[in-house]
Amino acid sequence: MEHRNAWLSYDEADLAKVEAFAADYKTFITKNKTERECAATAVSMARTAGYISIDEARAAGAVLKAGDKVYAECFGKSVILAQIGRRPMEEGLNILGAHIDSPRLDIKQNPLYEAGGFALLDTHYYGGIKKYQWVTLPLAIHGVIAKKDGSVVEVNMGEDEGDPVFCVTDLLVHLAQDQLQKKASEVVEGENLDILVGSRPAKAADAHQKAAGAQADELDKLAEKEPVKALLLSILAEKYDMTEADFLSSELEVVPAGAARDCGFDKSMVIGYGHDDRVCAYPSLIAQLEASDLEKTGVCILVDKEEIGSVGATGMTSMFFENTIAEIMDLAGQASDLPLRRCLANSSMLSSDVSAGFDPSYASAFETKNAAYLGRGVVFNKFTGSRGKSGSNDANAEYMARIRAIMEKGDAAFQTAELGKVDVGGGGTIAYILAKYGMNVIDCGVAVLNMHAPWEVVDKADLYETLKAYRAFLKWA
Repeated sequence: MEHRNAWLSYDEADLAKVEAFAADYKTFITKNKTERECAATAVSMARTAGYISIDEARAAGAVLKAGDKVYAECFGKSVILAQIGRRPMEEGLNILGAHIDSPRLDIKQNPLYEAGGFALLDTHYYGGIKKYQWVTLPLAIHGVIAKKDGSVVEVNMGEDEGDPVFCVTDLLVHLAQDQLQKKASEVVEGENLDILVGSRPAKAADAHQKAAGAQADELDKLAEKEPVKALLLSILAEKYDMTEADFLSSELEVVPAGAARDCGFDKSMVIGYGHDDRVCAYPSLIAQLEASDLEKTGVCILVDKEEIGSVGATGMTSMFFENTIAEIMDLAGQASDLPLRRCLANSSMLSSDVSAGFDPSYASAFETKNAAYLGRGVVFNKFTGSRGKSGSNDANAEYMARIRAIMEKGDAAFQTAELGKVDVGGGGTIAYILAKYGMNVIDCGVAVLNMHAPWEVVDKADLYETLKAYRAFLKWA
């Protein structure tokens, strides 16, 4: 059983829609490289589409009815959007759930040091990465600096044309005989993923020009022993009114610098950072914002921390989702514990997450009959996990049959796959977390090449077919 390439079914009007949606998506992932940026943009787009926060609805004494739109956010890193349907919520929700965090390097809380005439920042990698892929690339720093006075300064350095970029250095090949004998997992050690951020030493006058008062005096003293570090701190003081101690309450993420771009002579693909999982998060968000006149309440979850186990207050294992649904049901006049439990159990979800795209250069890692191919539409993974499906949500056959019917009705090209050959590897998503409520859940998303690398590749047709699939799912009653 082989699925047809979706490009073969497009007419000129379809091709225009594919390109337009891909252009919007490229803009989104270029501008939103962290979970904070994705969440803020999602809230902004939701408000433009008529959504109000749950807190605003409660303050206004609103009673939610069919067609009303509300959202909630958790620490600026996770967002839940809901459009109220005509049916009681006790009958269940249609849920699209994606994650908006991606593998990266995080700057440590005490990171800055000088060595060999360079200023560097210590990092700790976030999520599953091949560490050697992160060296010698132009890198950008995104995030926030939280001050003791309660103010928060946003950082985005390395993306604009005039910005400097940063990098992790590597040993030149002429001296790398010993390095090249190491296993790939050891070629670059995690503690050596330090970011090169400066090399110019400070003079005493530099500190006085870029800092003031006691801070300038401290930098003058530092310049005698660590002049490169001193100059860097004076630059940070000037640009962000930041002291070295402010690293303690900062969240600074190191990501590949540069824009997502078309890939291939035919421009059929997109290469960019963070396709996993923003290539599913973005069509989920758009499908939710476009939806109208829903039978069942439609919900879009954009959540943090999936890449490290969905833990923490902003991860899917927190109570944020359940608490938010309880709040919405209360505002809709449908509150109490038993209706909430019935609502969750009667719900259906697409765990909007990516799948491993078949790569002919590494064909031995795939079982070709059950692999996801770029260009053949949205991918359904009935199960993920590893070894004997360990740690997996395994969707039931009846739900898969209903999904097939929904895809046919929505004219969405789809395929099914598993994550590589049996016993070769594996992975997980947020699917099993929602399934604990007793709801039907299946993984559904876009096939990706180079998954978890700094630059990943997806097919534009798959992106568009995923949007069509999510639209159809929200309308399902």
